[in-house]
Amino acid sequence: MRGLHNRAICRHGSRVNSAHSGSIRFFRVAGIQVFVHWSWFVVAWIEISTRLNVYSSPVWNVAEYLGLFGIVLLHEFGHILACRQVGGQADEIVLWPLGGIALGRPPPRPGAELWTIAAGPLVNVVLFPLLMLATMACESAGWSARVPDLGRFLFMLWSINKWLLIFNLLPIYPLDGGQILRSLLWFGLGRGRSLKIAAGIGLVGIVALTAWRLQQAPDDWIWTVVLAFFLGQQCVAGWRHAAALRAAE
Repeated sequence: MRGLHNRAICRHGSRVNSAHSGSIRFFRVAGIQVFVHWSWFVVAWIEISTRLNVYSSPVWNVAEYLGLFGIVLLHEFGHILACRQVGGQADEIVLWPLGGIALGRPPPRPGAELWTIAAGPLVNVVLFPLLMLATMACESAGWSARVPDLGRFLFMLWSINKWLLIFNLLPIYPLDGGQILRSLLWFGLGRGRSLKIAAGIGLVGIVALTAWRLQQAPDDWIWTVVLAFFLGQQCVAGWRHAAALRAAE
């Protein structure tokens, strides 16, 4: 898997202290403020300029990159709206080169946390058949033959959404899959112990995923290392927070 769309992270976060650092206010809707980190624009230029051979015009490269983060943004809105639905506070989203973070604080209950986390991937589940039907309709109507870039663009959006869904459901904390695992364990093991187990599984998963990725795509090692470092950092933070929670319990 190559390209930024295979590296994007969609996640819900309640303790990202430096999330706004270096971020620019982008727009506000329904009381939800969307921020974009300055590095997003740098990586956008790099990714778009290195994929000029994919489409006949760079305009389609720009559209694909924006489509990627349009899908990420919808995913994060799913987290935000679900958090509000269960009585939590959530009103900010930060987009950065590796994906997006929805900043919210659901009520400290396993059910509320589970719904808040699961709502993000559910957005991708809904988008999956819609983008597939759009791709098929484009093909059957003959538009793909007349405008090959359009058919390629719709297929890429479908592929991006598919891989985002698969990647984010991996049981690696703090990805959505890891947080869903933690929420399920919370029902029987308590808040602190469930987080400690999820963080521990996440650390093992990061090592395995990094080793596999480096073997499959050695040329993409820089982004693999960056992603592994970020996920590992969050796992360690989760492990420490779990220790504090268990001490409080």
